[in-house]
Amino acid sequence: MRTALIHDWLTGMRGGEKVLDVLCDLHPEADIFTLLHRPGSVSATIERHPIHTSFIQRLPRAATAYRNYLPLFPLAIEHFDLTGFDLVISASHCVAKSVVPAPGTRHLCYCFSPMRYAWDQFDAYFGPARVGWWKSRLLYAPILGHLARWDASTAERVHRFVAISDHVAGRIRRYYNRDAAVVYPPVDTGFFTPAPPGQPPVGDHVLIVSALVPYKRIDLAVDACTRMGLRLRIVGDGPERTQLQARAGATVEFLGPLTNEQIRDEYRAARAVLLPGEEDFGIAPVEAQACGRPVVALARGGALETVRDGETGVHVANTSVDAFIAALERVARLSWDEAHIRESAERFSLARHREGLMRVTEETMAAPVGTRW
Repeated sequence: MRTALIHDWLTGMRGGEKVLDVLCDLHPEADIFTLLHRPGSVSATIERHPIHTSFIQRLPRAATAYRNYLPLFPLAIEHFDLTGFDLVISASHCVAKSVVPAPGTRHLCYCFSPMRYAWDQFDAYFGPARVGWWKSRLLYAPILGHLARWDASTAERVHRFVAISDHVAGRIRRYYNRDAAVVYPPVDTGFFTPAPPGQPPVGDHVLIVSALVPYKRIDLAVDACTRMGLRLRIVGDGPERTQLQARAGATVEFLGPLTNEQIRDEYRAARAVLLPGEEDFGIAPVEAQACGRPVVALARGGALETVRDGETGVHVANTSVDAFIAALERVARLSWDEAHIRESAERFSLARHREGLMRVTEETMAAPVGTRW
């Protein structure tokens, strides 16, 4: 069976690329098609496969400024020739799901999310507060409106959707009018583990592991911890870093990007790990729980599936600083069972992810050609 794996772009090992890594392991002979590829930025497992890129790869500064070419993404993804493949698996958060399969080819889409900025998070990326009123309303609004219509119209190219969470399955139903199975993303619970005996005790600080981008709402946690005088350590980087540092008090420390080993040490040492924004799933909170640490998470999106209030963490009622302060005070008052928190994280293990992907793939291939779920 010839398989093609479709991914939006390959520029680093984030959650989506970790899923692709598993798909590459399950389909060792597959070809990869992607808008662009920055060599050396992804795992050796991915790099071993034949990687086909679009014309975006050859545009000026594409390796670092590829998002500037967003209006060209539909043309680029539709340009791939998938003749001769029996199965297409797209891992999509932008346009990968809109690839055009050849007649008779089955298309399974593992959907991280319908395109956020084209649907329900336009203001977080392209609102007047981000880019100015004129650019937002006269430039980006028409472009993203067109992309949303195109995104919806191309959903029929997918024979079966698989979502990363019940939350995303709901978004697929709302925007594409399609049902979706749920297979949670992989978390390496064999690597992320509680601290071994004899390690230093848990500290008096809290932690964030996140890209520093608008929709993550890191500002809420920064403001809450600054007001409380609570130590906050932030792992990660992104375009919001300068603004966040400007508003942060003396108790907030920005660590930048760290290795996986360093991140594991940070999880183990933190009193709690914070998730201030709405996530479609949220890998970091599950990694933290695998290390036995409770999570303070906004009570929306994927956190409602991964964080059990009062058992493995605390839910935050709303996106206000006062609500976050109340949740931080609550997490400090409660006692936590490290083993129970760890056990909860095993629901999202790599082994369960692999089993889920194999199951839905087998079901998709066993169905008559053209079957849509």
